[in-house]
Amino acid sequence: MSARVVSVSRDAAHRFSKPVVPAITLLAGLGVQGDAHCGATVRHRSRVAQNPDQPNLRQVHLLQAELFAELRGRGFELAPGELGENILTEGLDLLSLPTATELLIGPHARVCLTGLRNPCSQIDAFRRGLLAAVLARAPDGQLVRKAGVMGVVLDGGVVSAGDAIEVRLPPLPHTGLERV
Repeated sequence: MSARVVSVSRDAAHRFSKPVVPAITLLAGLGVQGDAHCGATVRHRSRVAQNPDQPNLRQVHLLQAELFAELRGRGFELAPGELGENILTEGLDLLSLPTATELLIGPHARVCLTGLRNPCSQIDAFRRGLLAAVLARAPDGQLVRKAGVMGVVLDGGVVSAGDAIEVRLPPLPHTGLERV
């Protein structure tokens, strides 16, 4: 299966879930036009409180649709946009990609992966027990965060459901994604 966009979402307000829309416009260096997290500097409320001048490494939230099937098996029925993602993908193991991977999405957009989404207690406020379901332990004891990845927009463009996603890996050696 080729990697593709399943759905796109945005919300101008700081709410946990985002409504699905027909298309989003990615703006280079800023993020999703019309989304609360759009900007060159941090927009996430807890990060703004720490230092409002730090760069926004969380301009775009991408989530793998395959997580929904996994969570369904654990009793959680989720719909696109409910975990706050901007781009829901299919056919791409986002969590295994290295830092600085570039995703070419649709005909024009290019997103550079900066790290893993760090799931917080808002997930449990949305659905009790969901936080534990999106976290796991690797055999070596490391915490595995499964709530998607974050990125910055290198090249803007319109992104819609059905758009193809092409992966461009960074030069070796690769560095695994860490929470941002």
